[in-house]
Amino acid sequence: MAKVILEFDATEEQDEILDAVTGYKWRLAMSDLDNELRDTTKYGKSHINHDKTACSVEDAVAERYRDMIREIISGYGLQL
Repeated sequence: MAKVILEFDATEEQDEILDAVTGYKWRLAMSDLDNELRDTTKYGKSHINHDKTACSVEDAVAERYRDMIREIISGYGLQL
């Protein structure tokens, strides 16, 4: 198995250490957000009126945000 070793100056680069160690959580969070928006576009789940079906405007906004998430992530060379 391959090993990757990251070295940081613990006191001066604390933020970078946290980014390196918790980066996977950002991926999970974006995936969760994308899935919530997918619930609107695919199943009509409203996030505005929880007891009703999403209207066409909410559906269009959810679809646009899903596209934006993918565009931004792709811009960093990443994917969900």
